[in-house]
Amino acid sequence: MKILVIDDDPDVVEVVSLTFEMRWPEAVTVSANDGTSGIDMVEIESPDIIILDIGLPDMDGFEVCREIRRFSDAPIVMLTVRDKEADIVKGLQLGADDYVTKPFKHIELLARVQAVLRRAQMEPVSAEEAPFRTGKLYIDFSRREVMVENQQVKLTPTEYQLLYHLVKNAGRVMTHRTLLGRVWGREYVDETNYLKVHIQHLRQKLGDDPSDPTLILTERGAGYKFSK
Repeated sequence: MKILVIDDDPDVVEVVSLTFEMRWPEAVTVSANDGTSGIDMVEIESPDIIILDIGLPDMDGFEVCREIRRFSDAPIVMLTVRDKEADIVKGLQLGADDYVTKPFKHIELLARVQAVLRRAQMEPVSAEEAPFRTGKLYIDFSRREVMVENQQVKLTPTEYQLLYHLVKNAGRVMTHRTLLGRVWGREYVDETNYLKVHIQHLRQKLGDDPSDPTLILTERGAGYKFSK
């Protein structure tokens, strides 16, 4: 496994590296101390996961996240002292998979990273599982391919898992806690912001009008339901 740490504090880079090496002795950690070189290293190194600081010397970490998402689906965990809810939501909206605030506990960082990797490495479904089609939407589960109006839609691993669970339970209300537990893990069942942001992303990518959705329906105070 290869980890890319984008942070201008060498002490943080060292602590993160040691944390991962204790859990995964075979892991290789590479680092960049500014946003520009970090973006370049994503292309060069093709990391399995990216740990990204927001306060970088040359550009905002949010902008780095946005640029990485233009060409890479590698999982991104933001690691920063900025702990306001608005910052967390902004990071998720720009494509981050998780958000950990400094100072952090080693066990918390490991747990979050393991959860992100688990989502990214979702087990393939049986080749015999029938594709799903409704209106303009087509999903080939065996290939993890999503099409809208015969055009492929690029989803992050988290977005795909969320869509998968909604579609597989079409017509049934999936509670916030159930969706968070199945997609993110049991340690995330109270992180409703994560769910709201990713539902918003899914609706946008599927062409489902957020003001009047027809595919992913909101059950106020309860959860979400995929229209059957």
